[in-house]
Amino acid sequence: MAWLEFTVNTTPENIDDVVCALTARGFSDLVIEDQAEFETFLDENRAYWDYIDETLQKQLQGLSRIKLYLEDTDAAGRQRLEAAVRELGLTMTAAPLPDTDWEESWKQNYPPQEVGQSLIVVPYWLADEPTNRKKVILDPGLTFGTGAHPSTQMVMETMEKLVRPGFSCLDLGSGSGILSITALRLGSQTAVGVDIDPKAEDIARENASYNGFAAPAFTALTGNVTEDASLMNALAEKHYDLVLVNIVADVIIGLAPVLPRFLSEGSTLICSGILDTRLEDVRSALERAGLTVTDVKAKQDWRCVTVKR
Repeated sequence: MAWLEFTVNTTPENIDDVVCALTARGFSDLVIEDQAEFETFLDENRAYWDYIDETLQKQLQGLSRIKLYLEDTDAAGRQRLEAAVRELGLTMTAAPLPDTDWEESWKQNYPPQEVGQSLIVVPYWLADEPTNRKKVILDPGLTFGTGAHPSTQMVMETMEKLVRPGFSCLDLGSGSGILSITALRLGSQTAVGVDIDPKAEDIARENASYNGFAAPAFTALTGNVTEDASLMNALAEKHYDLVLVNIVADVIIGLAPVLPRFLSEGSTLICSGILDTRLEDVRSALERAGLTVTDVKAKQDWRCVTVKR
C-alpha cells in the first residue's frame, strides 16, 4: 500500500483554527509541528526533565505546519483536502512515502542494547535470540526506560558491581521497570517499583512478566512518596539494600529529605538522570539529608552518583 504525505503550512496564531477546520472535514489523524506549542509544552512540564533534544528544537525552529497521510488511491480524500486548504487560504505540498511495513518498521529503532559487562536490554520480539549476557526483556514502546539513555546505563553498570543475591531493591520513578528487572536479573530477591504515573504500574508489571518475575519478587505501585504519607510509611516499614532514583535533578532534590527513611547503615542509594550542571545541587541536597556521595560516574553530559548513609 502506497501513501502520500501532505504538509499544510500555517502560522502559530492560526494553527488551532486550521486543526479544527481539518478535523471538521473528516481529517482526524493530524501531526502538528509547531515551535510555539512545543515550547509551551516544555515550559508546562519543565519539572519532569532537565534535558531537551537540541536537534529537535532546531528542526522546529520557525515551523508551524500540519501533516496528514492518505492512500495514493484515495482521490476523493485528496480532493476534499485540497478544497479545504483552498478555503482556508493556505498552501500545501504532497510527497510520496516509501512502501514500508509500518506495523513492523518501528521495531528497527530498538535493537538489543548491551550494557556493562554482563547485561543486554532486549525488545520482547527478540527475547528468544541467543546471548551469553543476562537479558532484560522489555516492550520498549510503552514508557521511559529502554536502556539506551546514558543515565539508565550508568545505573545498570553500577548495579552490576553492587547487587548481591538476596538483595531487596526499591526503585523510585520506576517507569518501564527496567531497573527493578535488572536488580532481579542480577540476583536481588525482591524489587519494588514506584511511579507517579498509573500507566507505569501496569507497564512495569507486564515487562517483569516477560522476564519471568511476578509478585512477591516484583511489586509495582503508583504514588508519590513525598505527598502520600500512607505510601511513605508502608515503604519505610523496611530498609532496602539498594534504592534507585533515576529521574531528574529537581525531583531527586525534592526526594532527598525522605530517602534516609529507606536506608540502613549498609544500604546503597544510586541517583541518576543528573546533568553535569546540576551535580552540585544534588550533592548539596543529599548531604543536607545526612547522606554522603561516595562515587560519581559520568557519561556524556550526565552524572550518576553512588550514595551511602
